[in-house]
Amino acid sequence: MQYIHLLQLGRTTYADGLEIQRQVIEARKQNRIGDTLILLEHPPVLTLGRNSHRENVLASDELLARKGVELHEINRGGDVTYHGPGQLVGYPIFDLRGDWPGKRGPHLGPVDYMRMLEEVIIRVCHDFGVLTQRVKGRTGVWTIPGGSIPEKKICAFGVHVSMGVTSHGFALNVTTDLRDFDLIVPCGITDRAVTSLELEAPEGREPAPTLANAANSAARHMGHVFQRQMLAVDSLDELMNIA
Repeated sequence: MQYIHLLQLGRTTYADGLEIQRQVIEARKQNRIGDTLILLEHPPVLTLGRNSHRENVLASDELLARKGVELHEINRGGDVTYHGPGQLVGYPIFDLRGDWPGKRGPHLGPVDYMRMLEEVIIRVCHDFGVLTQRVKGRTGVWTIPGGSIPEKKICAFGVHVSMGVTSHGFALNVTTDLRDFDLIVPCGITDRAVTSLELEAPEGREPAPTLANAANSAARHMGHVFQRQMLAVDSLDELMNIA
């Protein structure tokens, strides 16, 4: 049985998260560890992907400093994204050359990989009574529109692949304070709003849309979609010392 190691870090600064991700990526490229899913939550931070436009950051540097929001330029795809409390962030560090379902060549294609990540989040949302979908031409997972209300983005994606190994990943709004998205034009999209599991879930439904419940759901569905057994580790040191 093949595994995906699950490392849950809790609230972690973005800089620390990047450093942990760097160490895991390097170890995966050297085949010293297996495929790994990192789940965590960040303090307020804006990240600018390779395709970002600085004008999509609406807040001034002074306002960001006053609110304690950091700004990082990173190597994932996509435009500007917000991370903050109440948002489940997932960094799958996978070698796409492995034995993955649907692989049609020497490696799992990046587009197929993205579709599988989206499927994980669609299933997570369903666990909380929230029906979601893909939208052609728009990266992410979106609510299904109703009446005059258009779809809203509930999860953003941005990935990077180097030497066949993935990094970065997804950001699912669970109990996120959506007012912080007013600091940016999320992913450069001006005509659609963002939302969260907390806002979209039916009232009183169990399980409640909490960060812990969403993390458990994400780990379970990651195993189902990628057809691997999830193996929890307690720390980065434990992960690095797995034989």
